[in-house]
Amino acid sequence: MKSFPSVHALFLLLAAGWAGAQAKPNVLFVAVDDLRPDLGCYGSEWARTPNIDRLAARSTIFSRAYVAQAVCSPSRTAIMTGLRPDTTKVWDLETHFRAARPDCITLPQHFKENGYHCAALGKVYHSGYEDGRSWSEPHWYAKGRSVDTDPADWTKKKILSHEVNVSEYGTAGTGKAKGAAFEVSAKGDDELPDGATAAEAVKRLHALKEKGKPFFLAVGFLKPHLPFVAPKKYWDLHDPEKIPPPVIEHLPEGAPPFAGHDNGELHGYSGIPSGNPIPGELAKQLRHGYAACVSFTDAQIGRLLDALDREGLAGNTVVVLWGDHGWQLGDHGLWHKHTNFELAARAPLLISVPGRSKAGVKCEAPVEFVDVYPTLADLCGLPEPAGLAGVSLKPFLDDPAAPALKPAMSQYPRSAGKGGAKLMGYSLRDARWRATFWRERSGGEIIATELYDETNDPAETVSLHARPEHAVILEGLAKFLPPVGSSALKAEPEPSSGETREARFDRLYPGKTRLTPEEYLAKQSDAGEGRERFTRMDGDGDGWVSREEFIAGGRSKSK
Repeated sequence: MKSFPSVHALFLLLAAGWAGAQAKPNVLFVAVDDLRPDLGCYGSEWARTPNIDRLAARSTIFSRAYVAQAVCSPSRTAIMTGLRPDTTKVWDLETHFRAARPDCITLPQHFKENGYHCAALGKVYHSGYEDGRSWSEPHWYAKGRSVDTDPADWTKKKILSHEVNVSEYGTAGTGKAKGAAFEVSAKGDDELPDGATAAEAVKRLHALKEKGKPFFLAVGFLKPHLPFVAPKKYWDLHDPEKIPPPVIEHLPEGAPPFAGHDNGELHGYSGIPSGNPIPGELAKQLRHGYAACVSFTDAQIGRLLDALDREGLAGNTVVVLWGDHGWQLGDHGLWHKHTNFELAARAPLLISVPGRSKAGVKCEAPVEFVDVYPTLADLCGLPEPAGLAGVSLKPFLDDPAAPALKPAMSQYPRSAGKGGAKLMGYSLRDARWRATFWRERSGGEIIATELYDETNDPAETVSLHARPEHAVILEGLAKFLPPVGSSALKAEPEPSSGETREARFDRLYPGKTRLTPEEYLAKQSDAGEGRERFTRMDGDGDGWVSREEFIAGGRSKSK
């Protein structure tokens, strides 16, 4: 006679099955554009960031976390793929990573393939370079649309409309395509894109809880990216007189002139006079606007944390908060990112894992944003895909005082003056030093070097690279440089699996046959590098870039 389990035994089996289904932690993945570590949890006395600080109290605070490249698309591509810019070939705002790596398995794609429901709200990838393979549903934006891409060809997009459609400004721009650089907005939070994104995220968290499936929810906030638009109440949180000015307002002594830029992104907004430096009172207003926008985003992050608590999800959700790069607020005479300096390459990174006894502790070891992918796979019990550039940070979550594994590397491309060599600046940061090696992208010769003592000169006022006593430091850090040729510009056409330059021109500049510098830069957010690209593409020097010149990409037509 067959024996059947008792009711009690059946209950235990069912309970065990339910517990197994719930064992996979959820992931809330919060991206913040242009966020430097001027936060209360990082020691800022003037920041007003109570919600990020609340998250930090239950997180490991990575004090020295460094992005792969201090500009949106390369940085975001690196964290989402776990690969460096030299591998993805994403060094600019024109290239999709699937052009060079068509079969790359992204971070959310890996979670989706392992049973997670994956969704994206707001700016996660750089806008315009969405990736449908990463998500279980179309990528949602607060400007009335969701975007999906063909699994086999990312250039084939499907745009869906939805009812949430809010805009940035409360007043019209004044002559330039990007409008005013800052605005004290009369709008409420949810009438601006980041507030609307937070409201949607709160709804999604409730729906995802009801679904009962583990989820990976990426929520991307735009502020404090330019323009500095935030409701008045967030401006009122800050006294502009108490926001400290830069320690140094010129390039470091001994730095090559091409280490900086001409503040092209900021100059693209109305109300900003031509030339540099930015006038003192205007600079003070800009710093005030930046601080207001950080507080605005902080409030939206608080809404997400409240929703996690309200839905009972906080106890089984890993929360990652990251800024896609730092931001210069007049430091070294520079505004925005686009450099290898500490303030551009360093960004906040908080990782909150439920039940960790070391919560609220700072980790001082240099880490990289390419480490986030293997870390999340490790924390959630997923296999780690082969070939990732980073390493799991779980040892630092267990012991924030664990020794550093390696220096952190960032990079940025430059041209060495008008008509000069195309360079890649590789910057290596250990516990004390930042060394930057400017290497030719063809040939590999190092033509300039910088070295900063971040312990004794955190404002990077003097490069110490020429002092003989520091030669051993440079030699030690140079051992971590990538192989020569890894950043070489490709001369051959892009793979057919990615977007061709013909298709890119027609997508960015529909109906145009040639472009003025202003028309070209209107679709580029890295204006300083964009001007160099424009000059390179303008082969006949007539001040226009034709469609043919754009397609050639600055290469000789004979090639």
